[in-house]
Amino acid sequence: MNLYDTVFNYPTESEWGFTSEEIDKLLTAYPNINVDKFNDVMMGNTCMVIDGKIRNYHCDVAKAVVCGVENRKQTVAEWD
Repeated sequence: MNLYDTVFNYPTESEWGFTSEEIDKLLTAYPNINVDKFNDVMMGNTCMVIDGKIRNYHCDVAKAVVCGVENRKQTVAEWD
């Protein structure tokens, strides 16, 4: 399964996105991820609050995981 499939099929409690706890669990599947690069990409993303919990969109988490795994910053073309 590729990275995008893993993120988009991850069993989140809400269809709308990931809680921080779910992100932490997801990242354990990528032991060599550069967490600083991941966090850089996640900084400033649009998110929502559902049932008092912040939810991060699957597409934003996927992009951050890719950059963290590839140990790079997000490119201009990847900004949304």
